[in-house]
Amino acid sequence: MFTGIVECMGRVVEFARLDTTTAGGNGASLTIAEAGSVLGDCHLGDSIAINGTCLTVTEFTADSFKVGLAPETLRRTNLGTLQPGDRVNLERALAAGHRFGGHFVQGHVDCTADIAEILPDENSIRYKLRVADPALMPYIIPKGFIAIDGTSLTVCDVDDDERWFTIMMIAYTQDHVVMPSKAVGDKVNIEVDMLGKYVEKVTTSILRGAADAGESGTTSYIEKIVARVLQKEA
Repeated sequence: MFTGIVECMGRVVEFARLDTTTAGGNGASLTIAEAGSVLGDCHLGDSIAINGTCLTVTEFTADSFKVGLAPETLRRTNLGTLQPGDRVNLERALAAGHRFGGHFVQGHVDCTADIAEILPDENSIRYKLRVADPALMPYIIPKGFIAIDGTSLTVCDVDDDERWFTIMMIAYTQDHVVMPSKAVGDKVNIEVDMLGKYVEKVTTSILRGAADAGESGTTSYIEKIVARVLQKEA
């Protein structure tokens, strides 16, 4: 679990499509340097989010670390496009007892989005992003949470039909995350707020159960809630 509060920006040293070393596991791997501030308490097998993607540390030094990349990770994220020298957002998994500054971020990227517009707004920057998977639009709501390359941000405007949303990035955030170095057309990783997914799952299951019982799902569910409230007040 992560919070979307980026701890530092690392730099890509190597992206290997086939890493035959023990740490590479005969698959794709990514090595990140300038990461000393997130490695002081690191152990093999720990989770570190790279651009919002939860990954397992397979090798590390005082300043750098390596992670393996599964095919699913390469399909879902922008990590496969990284080149040596690129900056990436880094965040360690949340430790118990620490202040929770962002929102619940799993590090499970849903899809990518293309940067459609970058508009300066006084000392802030407004970004317009177009989501690759339209099925995710119901989970993106005005003033709701969203993680972009692992950065916890607040949604401003949403257009479901045209599949875009906007966010505003304040000056402080601009100095501490990778997004301001990107251009129109670049891809960013998107993770929608998982709480919306849980609400949909529970509600759908309840309504489906009512329908299977031969009841009008929505009407029956509302009637039961009203009856329960009236019973408590009686």
